[in-house]
Amino acid sequence: MKNKVLTALFSIGTLLAVAQSDSSYTKTDSILVKQDTIKVGNFFIVKKGSEHSNPNSAIVQIGNVTINANDLDNKPVIKIERKKPAPKKISTNWWILDLGFAGHRDETNYATAVVNNNYLRTFSPANGGPNKQTFNLNNGKTTNVNLWFFMQKVSIVKQAIFLKYGMGMEMYNFRYDSRVSYRKESYPYVYNDSISFSKNKLFAGYLSVPLMLHVNTTPGNKKGFSFSAGVSAGYLVGSRIKQKSEGRGKQKYKGDFDLSPFRTALIGELGIGPVKLYGSFSLNTLHDSYTRLEQYPFAVGIRFSNW
Repeated sequence: MKNKVLTALFSIGTLLAVAQSDSSYTKTDSILVKQDTIKVGNFFIVKKGSEHSNPNSAIVQIGNVTINANDLDNKPVIKIERKKPAPKKISTNWWILDLGFAGHRDETNYATAVVNNNYLRTFSPANGGPNKQTFNLNNGKTTNVNLWFFMQKVSIVKQAIFLKYGMGMEMYNFRYDSRVSYRKESYPYVYNDSISFSKNKLFAGYLSVPLMLHVNTTPGNKKGFSFSAGVSAGYLVGSRIKQKSEGRGKQKYKGDFDLSPFRTALIGELGIGPVKLYGSFSLNTLHDSYTRLEQYPFAVGIRFSNW
């Protein structure tokens, strides 16, 4: 293609030079030359400002290359314009990072939950049994970090509406501002501890698959407005407790602690130009149903993504 274009440019330049010194047509094979007009086969190239000038006749199309001999100052100038490639129907984005804050909506009825409940234990009347304050969170340090291995979007309506899906890890760090302790011996249980902690954290990690409908209100413009909404499904792949205190030092406990093995959530994304925000709200409780704890985690934050 490059050789064809160079050959065409060389021929046109030669013919333009001849046309300046001769006001009559000269025919050579399929080429006609006049002072202000060149005809190559079925194409006319006309000098701008001449009596024969017509913008349409000064354009030559060779494959996907356009040669235009019209420009300012009545000088024949050749422009090469390439067509933009058609947008891909399927686009893939690798290694997306989410950073956000988390929390939970606690709807537990502790008046009945602690009765004959082997999960919520009371070891000391002075400390009392677990209650709503037992699961108080330090909101400034309760975080959500997600690492998506990939996300794909498939155009279903003219690069404006997409089906969006992927796979990745959702990780929650619940920082408790209380004396709550999780243990797993013969059976997992929770109780109010007798000491205070400078750090008291429950980690839960899920392998998740999101599925969303994505809408781009300004197709082809990355600075426009877009939004997504859908659901995600996850499986608990890791959980642990990390505590730090003066009396016991650093302690770590691994186990599922009877957290729900599966997680489903409503998810959404909001894009304003290059800024992407995300949110999620769990449809099922953090703990298994038999524990009688009804805590529904949520998260909001910023998403680092190419689209």
